Amino acid sequence: MIAAVALAAAPSAAAASGAGLSLTEVASGIFVHQGAYEDINPGNEGDIANLGFIVGNSGVAVIDTGNTPALGRALLAAVRAKTDLPILYVVNTHMHPDHTFGNVAFVGTGAEFVGAANLESALRTNFPYYLRTLDTFVGPEAGKGAAVVPPTKTVKVGEDITLDLGGRELVVHGYKTAHTPTDITVYDSQTKTLFAGDLLFVKRVPSLDGSVLGWLDVTEELKRVPAVRAVPGHGPPSVDWPGSMAAQTRYLKTLVRDVREIQKNKGKLEQAMETAGTGERGNWVLFDDYNARNVTETFVELEWE
Repeated sequence: MIAAVALAAAPSAAAASGAGLSLTEVASGIFVHQGAYEDINPGNEGDIANLGFIVGNSGVAVIDTGNTPALGRALLAAVRAKTDLPILYVVNTHMHPDHTFGNVAFVGTGAEFVGAANLESALRTNFPYYLRTLDTFVGPEAGKGAAVVPPTKTVKVGEDITLDLGGRELVVHGYKTAHTPTDITVYDSQTKTLFAGDLLFVKRVPSLDGSVLGWLDVTEELKRVPAVRAVPGHGPPSVDWPGSMAAQTRYLKTLVRDVREIQKNKGKLEQAMETAGTGERGNWVLFDDYNARNVTETFVELEWE
């Protein structure tokens, strides 16, 4: 699972050392911390996902909280370094621990926690596995104090809800199963900025934990969002929209095409794991760490078409 590959531009974690998280202001009042282009390991302290917050006139919305309670505390400190306004919302774009395990740092701030309607059940089901993974690959202290923090405001599939930050309204939208069964996005119409969560990977190979066909469908839906920039779940702090989706879309379509061809010729899963999608190898960081798993998920899904 651990990969030594990292791009030079990728920052290392600062949470445990007490140093402040690096931030980029990608648009007015929108701050993003970029996670490392690698898998979790002791050196990066689990800091692999993009995290952010949006500042309005009367409050703040935090978007994803990091892989550990320590990262959550570092993100809270980063918010406080920028503004004294209350934290009104903490939004989890999906269930994975690199986006949710910092939630505990925001308990007691008065914030509402926002997530998909099925987020709590997904977190409770997967929490023991997520915690063991942190213990194994980062260290036994990484998950100390972690807990499931369920959403207090939920978003159904196909639903929009509005979060008011005072003079700045954010639209949160729920999607059918794609990257995961719990994907939502956050759109700031004031700056035309979309927090896409892990519905968008840039440079780091996408990881499939839901439905490849659903993800391709959701991609078409996302293209209709009138954003000019997006914050990917993994990748640079911001990217052009919607052009930044092209590489990911190509990769997912390649998986579907290659797996369908193998199944058409009565090929087995083992063959697919060795060959499907391999033409994309040179385009992605961590390709060899995730492609076989993505192929397996795709193979099982397409068997039932």
